[in-house]
Amino acid sequence: MIELGKIQTLEVIRQTSIGVYLNSRNENAKDDILLPQSQVPTELKIGDDIEVFVYKDSEDRIIATVKKPKITIGPLAVLKVVETTPIGAFLDWGLDKDLLLPFKEQECEVKKDNECLVALYIDKSDRLCATMKIYNMLSTKSPYKKNERVSGIIYSINMQFGCFVAVDNKYHGLILTKEMYGKFAVGDKVDARVKNIRPDGKLELSVRDTAYNEIEGDAKKILDYLKIHNGKTKINDSSSPELINTELGMSKKAFKRAVGRLIKEGAIKTTDEGLEMLWKQT
Repeated sequence: MIELGKIQTLEVIRQTSIGVYLNSRNENAKDDILLPQSQVPTELKIGDDIEVFVYKDSEDRIIATVKKPKITIGPLAVLKVVETTPIGAFLDWGLDKDLLLPFKEQECEVKKDNECLVALYIDKSDRLCATMKIYNMLSTKSPYKKNERVSGIIYSINMQFGCFVAVDNKYHGLILTKEMYGKFAVGDKVDARVKNIRPDGKLELSVRDTAYNEIEGDAKKILDYLKIHNGKTKINDSSSPELINTELGMSKKAFKRAVGRLIKEGAIKTTDEGLEMLWKQT
């Protein structure tokens, strides 16, 4: 059986002036498919097997190629946008004919030279296309355990649930809304800690570290912020959680913990107006 969008081994059935025609050795398809003459190895003969990728050419004909595409049906891949058009974006997948990413399959605005995490699928017209909607293509059988570090790509954002992450481009991951400190966008690469593993195997992630390291990191953020603002800020314990999150990328609780740590170490002091550095860091 010949499968569109997959690398497979086929048998040479006949030779012509324009190339060789291939078919499945065990389960012959209805029609033989062409491997163009420009890609036929000189030693290839009738009855030989050859590994090819099967797709459709610019005239929508099923054709074989010995070139290895950057993506096949199944695994996900990050592909570069080479062009945007009224029907969607076209991606470089390593073949002569670029791969279409239709508008309806995009999770965000896509621009030329962007990189998109996509899957390959066959549309209703029996054509190969790309999709950024990969939720149902990810696995829940990851090898990771609680508190281990992982990396992945944000492929969708829903403010009710959080940031959906493809861990290793394979596994389900989610940064819950309450863990979304800072700015996030579809396509961002993130390093995170496995905060929890759900009964269904999906990973709950945190971009924050363990409690001790969180305080260390948050304290540095506050000091860096103060240095940029001439050692002073009007942000204090009475500031709104929204303002603290917007300006410093942390929760109000984390802010209070880090401020307490810095005051104890003599790095900052509280004033009637907010916070002030007591010594300069290099």
